Amino acid sequence: QVQLVESGGGSVQAGGSLRLSCKYTGRSYSTAWFRQAPGKEREGVAAIADLGLKTYADSVKGRFTISQDNAANSLYLEMNSLKLEDTAMYYCAAESVYRPGYLPLQTRRYNNWGQGTQVTVSS
Repeated sequence: QVQLVESGGGSVQAGGSLRLSCKYTGRSYSTAWFRQAPGKEREGVAAIADLGLKTYADSVKGRFTISQDNAANSLYLEMNSLKLEDTAMYYCAAESVYRPGYLPLQTRRYNNWGQGTQVTVSS
């Protein structure tokens, strides 16, 4: 099992930036960021596979950057040019049981989840 703790959420005006961090314990194949807005399903935002391949949702391409520091056991999400529709609870996820049958941004690929950190973008 992998334990994950997110931080860095907050309130920001549209066009602003935030950097989310996720501290984890244990080893995983892939790690990712997901988000869930009220009344909506959880959706994948960005992922890093075990070989370093990065995947982004179309809605965040060019604005968000995922990165990982294995020495610090940390995952990051740099979010720029934030929009109102980026408002959501953001979750860090880790795949400790190998599930290659699922795509990197599918929730079912991951069996470990953090508690989430809230991001609110206002006009």
